[in-house]
Amino acid sequence: MSIPESFQFSQASLQDFVDCRRRFQLRYLLRRAWPAVEAEPVLENERTMREGELFHRMVQQHLLGIPAERLAEMAQSEDLRRWWENYRAHAGTLPGLSETGDPQARRYPEVSLSATLDSFTLAAKCDLVVVTPDGRGVIIDWKTSRRLPKRSTLSSRLQTRLYPYILVRAGAHLNQDRPFQPDQVEMAYWFAEIPTQPERVPYSAGQLQADETYLRGLIAEIQRLDEADFLMTEVVELCRFCIYRSLCNRGVEAGALEESGQEGEGESPGFGFDFEQIAEIEF
Repeated sequence: MSIPESFQFSQASLQDFVDCRRRFQLRYLLRRAWPAVEAEPVLENERTMREGELFHRMVQQHLLGIPAERLAEMAQSEDLRRWWENYRAHAGTLPGLSETGDPQARRYPEVSLSATLDSFTLAAKCDLVVVTPDGRGVIIDWKTSRRLPKRSTLSSRLQTRLYPYILVRAGAHLNQDRPFQPDQVEMAYWFAEIPTQPERVPYSAGQLQADETYLRGLIAEIQRLDEADFLMTEVVELCRFCIYRSLCNRGVEAGALEESGQEGEGESPGFGFDFEQIAEIEF
């Protein structure tokens, strides 16, 4: 199946391909809608996604200058209140977010970046990019998932590989037109449920080259696959949280919400569930 040159590869679409080629095909190439539940219980799943979206919006507005006390009125649930209190108490330990330190740090919430690789566009929508006074670029991602993944799991995710790569290749406009050097960039994950344990993943020139080779290989592989080559994953546990599981004869019942780490940050049109937000599943 040919990939149009207008196709934009995101962390979600590339992760879908790595996790399950068939899901990538159905979701992004065939754009197949399928009326399945992502996780059970349904109402709790929908509430969790809505609250995840609202938390991200509250943080964005706070970073744009709206007083925290005013935004706190939006937190009408126990989870949202806890996340917001955790954010106010602990997010300041991340670079550029202290209310007293780094006053010259520049903060870019909800910023979209894109870079070209072999005529295709790589796209990233970052929750926050902080440029510190010494020229470092820190990509911060807010997570409302219920569990803390292993560091090795986070490091291998496409988000961790793609976002720093794009910032180095296409983030100069955030740094007064000076390109970031790889060792000036890092990816930081902050967990609303575990606010004192952010995961910070540094970048390097060696990692940049490895990521470019890896990303180029993924795109080339997608391009050369025939329609019949988009096979279902052999990791059947992933199917429990996939809306296509019944279409693929991989079961009907959805996985339990507490076993996932989903958040309300889906990227694809028509789907509320983003596989990139699934926390590590223990096999």
